[in-house]
Amino acid sequence: MSDHLRDPLAGCRAYLHAHHHLGVRKDKKQLPFVTISREAGAGGVTIAEWTAQILNQALTEQSGPPWTVFDKNIVRKVMEDHQLPASLEQFLPEDVAPGVTSAVEEMLGLHPSAWTLAEKTTATILRLARLGNVILVGRGSACITANLHPAVHVRLVAPFEVRTAHLAEYHHLTLLEAERYAAKADQGRGRYVKRFLGSAIDDPLNYTLTINTGRLNWEATAHLIAEAVKRTAG
Repeated sequence: MSDHLRDPLAGCRAYLHAHHHLGVRKDKKQLPFVTISREAGAGGVTIAEWTAQILNQALTEQSGPPWTVFDKNIVRKVMEDHQLPASLEQFLPEDVAPGVTSAVEEMLGLHPSAWTLAEKTTATILRLARLGNVILVGRGSACITANLHPAVHVRLVAPFEVRTAHLAEYHHLTLLEAERYAAKADQGRGRYVKRFLGSAIDDPLNYTLTINTGRLNWEATAHLIAEAVKRTAG
């Protein structure tokens, strides 16, 4: 079994170790980073991983540590950064429960305030972005890091039928189950960005690029993002 499968934070720790090993960069130049917002089934994580591979192929000693993707491992990094117990992982989804349910649970002390957890997530995302050479997937990363540069903020979209067909194949779902999965995920992510960051997840002004992966395949999309990073960092 690979280290990544045994320890979801293995890549994260390798990334931070590389930063520590490099020490303070003499030029003090801010390294670039990428954020990816995606509709469910539009290829977000796969495209992020391919983009990192492309950027790492062109990496030089002056370019900093290896590009690393932070998706679900952001949750574990938040917990590690803020010394939160493992039992809280279930309360850090990329979603917001309907207002009444969430408020009642918080009032009863069943878990920390959703705002508290969102603030800690935001702090971790900002820290990773400032380190650079990261691809941050989801959790309103584009909004959180809007004032940091150099950055490429990407929104991935695709026709609903294309996305649900992919989800059905990937997760072994019926088409109806995939449709429900996509609708729930899209709504939840939208609620998260709206509630905690005060923005609309589909606002094109939040992004450098909005790419329809129903028209441009995932590999080509990764190359497009990598090229945008090179131009932005240059």
